[in-house]
Amino acid sequence: MQTWLTIEEFCRLSGKSKSEIIKLCKAKELKCKKSDGTVFIEIESLANAIVPVEELKIIEKNDDIAQRTIGMLLTLHEKVLMSKDETIEALKEENEFLKNSIYSIQEVYEDSQETINRLQKQLEICQNELEFCRKKYKLMWGRVLKREEEKEE
Repeated sequence: MQTWLTIEEFCRLSGKSKSEIIKLCKAKELKCKKSDGTVFIEIESLANAIVPVEELKIIEKNDDIAQRTIGMLLTLHEKVLMSKDETIEALKEENEFLKNSIYSIQEVYEDSQETINRLQKQLEICQNELEFCRKKYKLMWGRVLKREEEKEE
């Protein structure tokens, strides 16, 4: 049973660019077909795309199980290295995103602190004005009460 992948999926799995894969298809090194404007590549061709041709020829020439095993181990090792590099790149991007987020949060925090300080100063000024008005009110009503008392006497 043959399994077919789109060229984009095949690019992702093999680590090759789209142009390299198209060249390999034209050279008949990969089995490919076109259906509804989409290029499909046979999955068994993935080994041809990942393992260098020289290594494949060595594996095909010798029926020695050790060499086949070594060839497959090299292939797996290369896949692991590609995955490791992709993972490292993804982690670097995530770290960069988190660092930028922390900087943004710090800026918002500093702006909030400035706003809080400004509002506290305004509140203090308003409280002072209110206290002044209270004293003035008491003083004014105190004079009015004294005048009223004087008039009554």
